[in-house]
Formats: sequence, C-alpha cells, structure tokens
Amino acid sequence: MTTTLNSAIKVQTDVITDAERLTYAIEEGSIVQTETGYWIVRSGAWVNLNSSDAQGLGWVRWDDDQYTSASKFTIAQDATETLPNNAATITSYLNTPTDLYNPTTQRVYGIKENDMYVATIVFTASAANANVTYGELKLEGGNGTPYERLAATIAFPKGNDVAHPFHYVFQYYVDADFVANGNFWTVTATGGAIQIWDCIMFIQRTQSR
Repeated sequence: MTTTLNSAIKVQTDVITDAERLTYAIEEGSIVQTETGYWIVRSGAWVNLNSSDAQGLGWVRWDDDQYTSASKFTIAQDATETLPNNAATITSYLNTPTDLYNPTTQRVYGIKENDMYVATIVFTASAANANVTYGELKLEGGNGTPYERLAATIAFPKGNDVAHPFHYVFQYYVDADFVANGNFWTVTATGGAIQIWDCIMFIQRTQSR
C-alpha cells in the first residue's frame, strides 16, 4: 500500500493593506495577504510570493501627503532642496519596496549593480514670478557618479502663481555606488522661489542579471 503525504500546509489569512503590512513587526516566517499578493518574511525582509515577482522585477509607487495645495513646499530663490516624499501611501508590485526608496533619508537605491530602472517623477508646482523663474529637477548623489545628467527643466508658461502639473520619465542603470549609497532627487530654483506639492514617485525595475 502506498502512502500519499501532504506536500503543503494550508494557511488562511485575513487580507490587509500593504501600508498595514509595513507596520508589522518583522518575524521570520510570518505570512500575510495584501492587495498585492501573499508576503512572507525571509532573512529579515518581506518577500512577495506572487509568481509575477519570480524574477525580482516589478514596480513601486510612493505618494507624499505632507505637502499639498493647502501646505506647499517652498524652495527659495537659488536654493537646492531634496524633492520631498514621505511615502504616506505605498503601492508595490516588487518584493521589497524599501530596496528602492528610503523615505527617512529620501534616497533612491538600486537592488543589484547594472540593473535597469525607469523612474517617473510627478508633482504640481508654481512660481510667483513666472517670467524669470525656472527650476531644474536632477538626480544627485554627491559621490562623483554621473547621474546628474538625469535632469529636466521646470518652466512656468501659464503665468504667475498658476499651478502647473509636471510629469517626468527617466531611464537609467545603476552602478555599485548607487546600490550601496543611493542618490536623491533635487530641485533647484533659479530667478525666484518655487512652490511644490502633491509629489509622487514611481520606480520600475525592468531588467536584472
């Protein structure tokens, strides 16, 4: 007589949000279910068990709620500031979203050297003196790497104190320093002050070897 053994243990969990999952204590072997699938703690980090994440590819979106139309982030004339994003809302289809962005240090990272990424930066901005004011969005690390070339000019053609929606897309690969130390998105205001709010950052890991 042949004995058939069970090859799995059935586990039923309540469905929670990804935001709730990130507040849970890291306990090895813990399993939860969120809107993005089943997650398990392995080696001290959340890992998504979805088959679509098998190759470690995916995307994460971070929404800031600190600076809104009622409370705008001001960049003084000729000043450079890090683009704010407190990651109040995180939507993730990647195993570990913290691998790509740390909201405390506001640095973006890569997971593995030579990975390819696509980053989308979205925000609303205005300038009191639109005729002479412009901004520059730039990826910086302060570590001698050439990521400053990932830049875009912010112009205000609609006029003074008019809200302008901005949407920028950048493609890049990461070197070892980017993986280890990260970079950060900055905005420089020239000619006058700039106000920014409703910041969103989206990063997609598109290739890894």
